[in-house]
Amino acid sequence: MLDVDGVLTDGRLYFGARGEALKVFHVRDGHGIKLLMYAGVHVAAVSGRRSAAVTARMRELGVSTVVQACRDKVAALQRIAKLSGVPILNCACIVDDTPDLPLMSAVGLAAAVADAHPLVLAAAHWVARSAGGQGAVRELCDELLRARSGRP
Repeated sequence: MLDVDGVLTDGRLYFGARGEALKVFHVRDGHGIKLLMYAGVHVAAVSGRRSAAVTARMRELGVSTVVQACRDKVAALQRIAKLSGVPILNCACIVDDTPDLPLMSAVGLAAAVADAHPLVLAAAHWVARSAGGQGAVRELCDELLRARSGRP
């Protein structure tokens, strides 16, 4: 489960003249997501905000499970896990800020981007070397693929 703002993006919000939100995504994160999906891993993006940019990027990557304007990410995780047939403790998340601490407690692998809030870093099982929006998701994807293959 991928958080969006601060994880798939650098956390900054850009607004155009008409009030439209613009987001910047890192291409390596996208490739990592595709590699995970090719390996049979179900990928979901869950955001507390709603954004057409997120919809477009996830569609482009082929991520079909996208929950936006989500007030309760743990409940979303439970629904997604049930529909996917995956036990929650076999799920992972990558986040950046304290609203996601309950989500981190619910999953088997809680990951954080390098520039996450200190409380998130302390709660994480794994921390990326890269900041949000700078390849942190790709690092997690690579770690998950390495773990699945049994290679060090």
